Amino acid sequence: MQALEMNNPEEIQKFLSQIKLTGEGFNTDCLLMDVFDTGMDYPDFLKAEGEDPDASYGEQSPAWAKYHVRQGKRVFMVYGGGGKLRKTHFTETP
Repeated sequence: MQALEMNNPEEIQKFLSQIKLTGEGFNTDCLLMDVFDTGMDYPDFLKAEGEDPDASYGEQSPAWAKYHVRQGKRVFMVYGGGGKLRKTHFTETP
């Protein structure tokens, strides 16, 4: 998968709404809802990279393995997948 970066909040939300993660560890039918659950309502940066056969974008699989989403000082990351245990990490810088 080609790594990608986005800085447009509307495009980021549309993109994340189409990401589905299955397999070991963290799973979701819509990554956008998990981003919203962290308190990010208007993410302004996204980086996606790697390849995960247990991830899909729309109806296409594989999708990206790592996601780095940021809004101001809040950062939400998803990493792992592709046979490894998928995990999330959330941090907020003071």
